[in-house]
Amino acid sequence: MPTIKEIAVLAGVSRGTVDRVLNKRGGVHPDTQARILEIAKALDYRPNKAGIVLSAQRKNLKLGVVMFGTNNPFFDDVKEGLNDIESELSCYNCDIFIKTTPSFNEKDQIDAIDDLVEMGINALAIAPQNQEGVVRKIDELREKGIPTITFNSDLPSSSRIAYVGSNYRKSGETVAGLMKLFDHKGHLEIGIVGGAPSVLCHTERIEAFKEYMEKTPSVNIVDTVWNNDDDVTCYTVVNKMLSEHPEINALYFTAGAIEGGCRAVMETGRHKDMIIVAHDKVPSTVDLIKNDVIKATVCQQPYVQGTKPLQMLFDYLTTGETPQEINYTDIEIYIKENI
Repeated sequence: MPTIKEIAVLAGVSRGTVDRVLNKRGGVHPDTQARILEIAKALDYRPNKAGIVLSAQRKNLKLGVVMFGTNNPFFDDVKEGLNDIESELSCYNCDIFIKTTPSFNEKDQIDAIDDLVEMGINALAIAPQNQEGVVRKIDELREKGIPTITFNSDLPSSSRIAYVGSNYRKSGETVAGLMKLFDHKGHLEIGIVGGAPSVLCHTERIEAFKEYMEKTPSVNIVDTVWNNDDDVTCYTVVNKMLSEHPEINALYFTAGAIEGGCRAVMETGRHKDMIIVAHDKVPSTVDLIKNDVIKATVCQQPYVQGTKPLQMLFDYLTTGETPQEINYTDIEIYIKENI
């Protein structure tokens, strides 16, 4: 196992300089820093575990989390992951502060980030809005030395250091493939129900789904509506869409509030002949699958989305280990037979 002393000899610097670079304390010339990091990587340097514990305990790291505070039960599993990683990292004197925003609103997210910065966070994990203001805020954090990892939805135009979540384009294509498998009449008239147009994972799923279906004969995308992950809104918009488009025989729910939309379908009695595919294995969706209302749901490991970003940020801050930029969760398909 290589040591700091060996790296210092090869780099032609003092052990203190190497220690400053590996522990991100600054004050080292960029060229020297780059040389030290290159040597450490070539030697596959791994910090001493006991040293990590002692260093972390002295620093009292603070990690911030910003996530949507909608009624979408998907985030219950994310919170379970957050609670478990919080318990684990507390042994290292690391505190986690969670802010939830009540709606898909840019200002709410920026205010939540600002609150966490005032609390002294060293790093941020965020399920972001796809808004320029949020991008600028993440860029500002990077300039202040506060790294950000996005989860659930990404902001690739920002200076975030990594993303943890589903490959939402593949998820949208997977739903399209499932609908084709379930289609026994040879013709699909599809209604799409999105969450919020300001969330990249919602819009990208829809775009990929549409691109896939446009290449498929006998498929027509009839309409796209938005429910803001709210069951009452979803009931209203789906009821209106079905009333205006009696030809619809398939529905794709790209986000939350599926129960409200399915209630609108069931009131018409059309659920018996309709192909409905959704995302995530929340309790209401499980019940709808068991009752033959929804054909399948495509999932994205919410628990992992709660644990992995914070573990990666902790490792980054304590060991200098740069995380892999894109970290896709598994695409899991559930139907009545395996739910």
